[in-house]
Amino acid sequence: MSKMRKLYTFAASATAIAAVLAVSALQPAATEERKSLRLATSSVDSYGYKIAASLVKVIEEALGGEYTVTVQPYTSPTVGMKAVMNGDGEIAYTADIGMTQLYKAEAGFQNYTPVKPKIVHSWYAYPMESMMAATVKEAEKIKCWKDLSGKPVFYTTAGFQNWHNWVRIYKALGYQFKHVQIDTKSNSDALLAGTVVASATYTTAGRSLAPYWKETEIRMDIRVINPCPDEIAKLKAAGLAVVDVEAKDVFTKDVGPKILKGVPILFGYNVGTNISEDIVYKLLNAFYKKKDELAKIDPGFTPMAKDFIGMQVAGINANPDIPVHPGMAKFLKEHKAWNDKWKIAGSAS
Repeated sequence: MSKMRKLYTFAASATAIAAVLAVSALQPAATEERKSLRLATSSVDSYGYKIAASLVKVIEEALGGEYTVTVQPYTSPTVGMKAVMNGDGEIAYTADIGMTQLYKAEAGFQNYTPVKPKIVHSWYAYPMESMMAATVKEAEKIKCWKDLSGKPVFYTTAGFQNWHNWVRIYKALGYQFKHVQIDTKSNSDALLAGTVVASATYTTAGRSLAPYWKETEIRMDIRVINPCPDEIAKLKAAGLAVVDVEAKDVFTKDVGPKILKGVPILFGYNVGTNISEDIVYKLLNAFYKKKDELAKIDPGFTPMAKDFIGMQVAGINANPDIPVHPGMAKFLKEHKAWNDKWKIAGSAS
């Protein structure tokens, strides 16, 4: 091979290698352009995690593919809320009762100082209804919720919003709250073994059951225990609602009462003011446009699909002193649903 040809071959090879390296260098850069958006939710066996996973595609599309959305499970929404306010996430799965506790510095938020801005009203997605269930044998001895006072009960995972809901239910009724912590996968075993005499269950929008309760229903026969009339009166006097849920819309087997009585809480996904107005506004518009599609994905979204704006208003009114994210404020103003008594969150909120 001539000297000139060798030089030509070397130059061509060098050019090819340089081209490959240039393309390789561009690939990480393109990947790095996508920002991270983390949804801090409850544990993987919870309804909250299931719902968050179903929202990933909607959120990514709403933000034009600029963000990679991931779902990060935590032991409870309280822990997840703190993770977001400590900078380890962007969107916090929470509920009206969790927001109350945060701003009153109660329960898991006592002496808590966030690193990032506190989360504020941003989006409310569905109601949940807290109820009680037991084995058929135990249910024969339980006529009212007072029969569970001081007895070992699994009130859902400690720190879950439904767990906190039961704490306030018992406080309103003056009953003794004796919680026994078990793994949700052991729900059936604990009920059958008598480790607990009852286990709290919950529906979403009067339609969906948590995954571990669907498994429980398959494995055993249960009975739902409704509160007695005097207990319902006490709960309402304490400012708590009691709603009706048709058993056939939730359970596949006979669970006793045809109409189940539940104490509802309203769940949402809230963020701090470190998340821009534009992002929250785009997300709300996307959820609003796809509300009917979301209801088809999961029936828990049905109430939101029927009255999206009304649910946002209800979420704010549950804690009207808590600021509203600027993105949500913009969205509600456009839909003529803004209340001038509410406060729009600022950078210091």
